[in-house]
Amino acid sequence: MHRTFWRASRGFTLMEIMVVTAIIAIATGLAVVGWSGGAQRQLADEGERLAMLLEAARLHARASGQSVRWRATPEGFVFEGRTRHWLDRLPTAWERAGTVVLQGGDLQLGPEPILPPQSVTLGDRRHPSLRVTIATDGLAPFQVQEATP
Repeated sequence: MHRTFWRASRGFTLMEIMVVTAIIAIATGLAVVGWSGGAQRQLADEGERLAMLLEAARLHARASGQSVRWRATPEGFVFEGRTRHWLDRLPTAWERAGTVVLQGGDLQLGPEPILPPQSVTLGDRRHPSLRVTIATDGLAPFQVQEATP
């Protein structure tokens, strides 16, 4: 006679615990890899935002025939020119706290179609090694150039 005993489940097997631990370890590793470039990515996003604002102001200067100037301030930045009604609508603060201008805090944005080569370099107070440069050769639009630390 062969008896089969059904054992009531009283917990997890060692194999189940090891599989769950491996899944948690993999997920944690992926999260750390995703976060490691977070500060650089945020600074690059701030650079992209500034490049778009500079291009918008440059196009406005060209269309209106009025000179527009971008200048860094301790609180952020400001667009200056005669067409205040339009320039006052542009943002004047960084979206990311800790963003600072390291070089090139004064840019001329028109009205000439070809400008001199210009650039501005942004950095991060909390991560001094991080920086991005927004530049134009005078003809092409402003673009972000990420610096490798």
